[in-house]
Amino acid sequence: MAVFETRQNNIVLKGIGVSPGIVTGRAYVLDYTDVQIPHYHLKTASQASEEARRFRKAIRESKNQLLSIRKALTEEQGLDPLFILDIHMMMLKDRSLIHNTLQNIREKGVNAEWALRMTVDRYRQAFNKIEDSYLKERISDVEYVEQRLLRNLVGKKKETISEIQDNVIIISRDLSPADTVQMKMERILGFATDIGGKTSHTAIVARSIGIPAVVGLERITHEVRNDDTVIVDGCDGFVIINPDPEILKRYEEKRRHFHQLEQSLLKEAKLPAITLDGHRVEIGANIEFVEEIPSAIEHGADGVGLYRTEFIFINREKLPTEREHFLNYVRVIEGKGMKWSTIRTFDLGGDKFVSDAKLAKELNPVMGLRAIRFCLQEIELFKVQLRAILRASAFGKTRVLFPMISGVEEIRQVKKILQEVKKELEDENVPIGSDIEIGIMIEVPSAVLVAGALAREVDFFSIGTNDLIQYTLAIDRINESVSYLYEPLHPAVLKMLRMIVEEGRQAGIRVAMCGEMAGEPAYALILLGLEINELSMHPMAIPRVKKVIRGATCAESKSLLEKVIKMSSAAEIEDYVRKYMASRFPENGAEEKERECIAEEK
Repeated sequence: MAVFETRQNNIVLKGIGVSPGIVTGRAYVLDYTDVQIPHYHLKTASQASEEARRFRKAIRESKNQLLSIRKALTEEQGLDPLFILDIHMMMLKDRSLIHNTLQNIREKGVNAEWALRMTVDRYRQAFNKIEDSYLKERISDVEYVEQRLLRNLVGKKKETISEIQDNVIIISRDLSPADTVQMKMERILGFATDIGGKTSHTAIVARSIGIPAVVGLERITHEVRNDDTVIVDGCDGFVIINPDPEILKRYEEKRRHFHQLEQSLLKEAKLPAITLDGHRVEIGANIEFVEEIPSAIEHGADGVGLYRTEFIFINREKLPTEREHFLNYVRVIEGKGMKWSTIRTFDLGGDKFVSDAKLAKELNPVMGLRAIRFCLQEIELFKVQLRAILRASAFGKTRVLFPMISGVEEIRQVKKILQEVKKELEDENVPIGSDIEIGIMIEVPSAVLVAGALAREVDFFSIGTNDLIQYTLAIDRINESVSYLYEPLHPAVLKMLRMIVEEGRQAGIRVAMCGEMAGEPAYALILLGLEINELSMHPMAIPRVKKVIRGATCAESKSLLEKVIKMSSAAEIEDYVRKYMASRFPENGAEEKERECIAEEK
């Protein structure tokens, strides 16, 4: 929930900081999502034919506009065509979207704009039922394509970011990745939007190109006017409209401090994460798109610790082909500068295939037919992905990661299928990698309790703390009513983490962590004390986590862990650890103090 408060000349809004950095500048309100949609009924067959023609024309115009964006990116900025543009192009070709809209025109007897809105409303209802926050936010792409089509239908010219001539902060209801990749760094200082989340495409692309951004502000487009002075604090998620001189001065100091710290961190980012007493931690990057790899390398990633493959399946009428899978995985695996790539098989359930009406909806998809459970039921679909991963493994060091394994029987079934696929490829004389490693996500309590048996079946563990904490503490982390109970330093969670690492060590396999907990600098010493071998996180978090590791010892970390793991409450542990880290690492302490000052002012 966004918070609004007026203090003298200031309007302070709180959203979600998704791309770090602090910037002050003039607001440019990009108001192109609020299209007035006409609604009228058709009286004759010829009118219906004319509406269908208008809709098809809008499809063509929208395709041509996206093609122009691709061409401009390639020619002016030297960028390869971005995958997200291909996704929007595919959506414009989606037979379900086209067929349903034309059907609404004919059978409901309504104009093309209203028929399209009816179609998208059905998509919206389906996405609203999805529990997974990352997948739920994919509706923004559907809405972006809808708005482009509506603009062309009503004949209203769409403003484009590439046409902006001045240095400004973009204010909008939403920004698609197709918009953000057109931003020219010398003109666009940052942006703030009404909607969006940490896992939205906008957030991902903004982080990858280094633009400060705050999303989820709910009504910023109603509060800001063109040429207002705006501060965007992408670190802590604040936006301040028309700040007074005192606030401007404070944020300028904060901006300088942030910039100096970032430059200092980047200088050392590519150094190995080795403690003062010689213990090394491998650092991986969590990515959704190939375009994030350059940023991951710049920020010091050793390899791809987690490549999420769900997006390949979303917003399409037909399931992806083996070739489509293969081309995606090859681009990740052969990425220059990466020592290894971990490809996670898709974590989808029946409720997430919104284009396939035959797949049943579930009342509780988070704990239903999803991830590896779905794969073991839809084996042919699973084999298509496995074939593509194995083929791509010939191009670089590859690890295959299987999500939501709850027991030994599941991983044995998976290994059997994997062997069948390998045999098929060998019979076809298709080359595959010779040193492929297989691992499992440890993210359900049952897997923790049988970790010893699971460790004997695989080459590595990867702890998915997001779900493990959710399942262990019986809370829905995206439910605002209980989200306060999501406590990574809960004693039960810490004891589970220790159990996983100990079972992995006894079996002689590596233990990684790829959940959000891995990228929190305040938790770095606790994880170091647990002796986790690899931490994988969003690229932007890597330099800070590395700095903590390089400035600590294993002995210190183990001492801290032993002290807090005996405490009885999560609040007590969290308070102690954060105070300890603020004292031990002054840079982090300064940032915490700055946050407290801002909170007091509000």
